[in-house]
Amino acid sequence: MEETEFNDKRALVTGAGKGIGRGIAVRLANLGTKVYAISRTQTDLDNLKQEVPSIETRLLDISDWETTRKVVEDLGPIDLLVNNAAVIKHTPFFDVTKEELDEQHDINFRAAFNITQVVTKGMAERGTGGAVVNISSIAGIRTTMNHSCYSTSKAALDMLTLSLAHELGPKKIRVNSVNPTVVMTEMGKRGWNDPEKKAAALAKIPVGRFAEIEDIVNATVYLLSDKSSMINGVVLPVDGGMINSFI
Repeated sequence: MEETEFNDKRALVTGAGKGIGRGIAVRLANLGTKVYAISRTQTDLDNLKQEVPSIETRLLDISDWETTRKVVEDLGPIDLLVNNAAVIKHTPFFDVTKEELDEQHDINFRAAFNITQVVTKGMAERGTGGAVVNISSIAGIRTTMNHSCYSTSKAALDMLTLSLAHELGPKKIRVNSVNPTVVMTEMGKRGWNDPEKKAAALAKIPVGRFAEIEDIVNATVYLLSDKSSMINGVVLPVDGGMINSFI
């Protein structure tokens, strides 16, 4: 990707303290983008700032609707938005509480809705267009056991992608989703270190491996770039062919 393509662009990345969000924030900053990174963990933001001093950080719980709107509005014009922040709990359906349901939908869907509304309204008013990428999940398309909260929140995020691609496309604003399988973040490594569990999951992925952070970063940056200027409303599995597997 050419650096000049991202020069003078301003990007907002949520959940940027670690994992996929951090990888996206760092890559965009290295490509010349002015990056604003949001996380609810100060130590993660401090470490990110130490690694890439040009990144501006904001400590924020994005489940707080009104405070989030104010913080995002105060950032000024944003050209590129990545809704990456998410939470997940693997709870059997009968054991899910209202609090757990609210938390996952508040972070995974409603916060993305809220932030996107603020950011894209500014894009539309300026008439300059822009690009939004929602980091969803293969679980929004093909669910598994004990994912009722998470899967429904990601399915809602994917439908938001499709709806906004249709509604905002005429305003030169593109909206797409990236839907990873298991990603080898630190959390992913801990969650899939059981050999039997790991082998069962890998058997469903034709390429025979889980995704790395760079796989998701590459797909996201491409969808943010002018190279994908005709791609709008795509729900993109980054899963090594898992979604097509009937194993």
